[in-house]
Amino acid sequence: MLMLQFITHPSERYTIAEEVQMVLEGGCKWIQLRLKDATDEEFRQTALEIIPLCKENEAFLVFDDRVELAIEMSVHGVHLGKDDMNPLVARENMGAEAIIGCTANTAADITRLRGWDVDYVGLGPFRYTTTKARLSPVIGLDGYTDIVREVRAADILLPIVAIGGITLEDIPAVMATGVNGVAMSGSIINADDPVDYTRKVLGALQEAFEKRR
Repeated sequence: MLMLQFITHPSERYTIAEEVQMVLEGGCKWIQLRLKDATDEEFRQTALEIIPLCKENEAFLVFDDRVELAIEMSVHGVHLGKDDMNPLVARENMGAEAIIGCTANTAADITRLRGWDVDYVGLGPFRYTTTKARLSPVIGLDGYTDIVREVRAADILLPIVAIGGITLEDIPAVMATGVNGVAMSGSIINADDPVDYTRKVLGALQEAFEKRR
C-alpha cells in the first residue's frame, strides 16, 4: 500500500466529509480524522459522515487520539500524540488488529517505541505548518536522512511517515531520505483541484518507490 495519509483539517472551503470524499476519489486509502477542538459529540457526528465513505472506498480510518470513540465506532485505529494515551494501554484496550500510530520528532522518540506493538510513526514536522499548534523544531531533509539512518542502523524497521507542510513538489526529495510515506493536509485541501492533486501525490509516491527499488 502506498503510504499517503490524509489528515482532516477544518477549512472554509469544504466540510470535513467533502475533504474526505475528494481525497478518496483521488485514490487515497488512509484517512486520519483530526478535530482537536471538537467535543466528543461533534467528533462522533463527523465520524458518522465519513465512516460510510471510507467503507465504500475500502480505506483505513484512524482517529487522532479519542481511543474510546475509536473502539465505540469500530474504526481501524488511532494516531497518538506524545500527550495522548500510552500506546501500550491503547493496544490493550483496542486489541491486536487495531492500527496504532505515534508521533515522533527525533530518533530517540522512535527508539523509545522499540518492541512496542506500534504500526507506524508520524515523524515531523518537515517544515513550518499552520495546521498544528505547538510545533516541534523543523526537521528538514537532512534531519529525515539522519533520523532514518540512525533508527535503521539500530534495526528498528517501524514504518516512518513524514509529516508537516509537505507538498507535491517535496515528495521526490522527502521519499529519497528513506521514509515509507507521507501525511498531508493543507496542501491537498488548498489545491485548486484536491482530487487531481491527490492523484498526482500518489503518482509521485509510486515513482519515488520505484526509484528506490
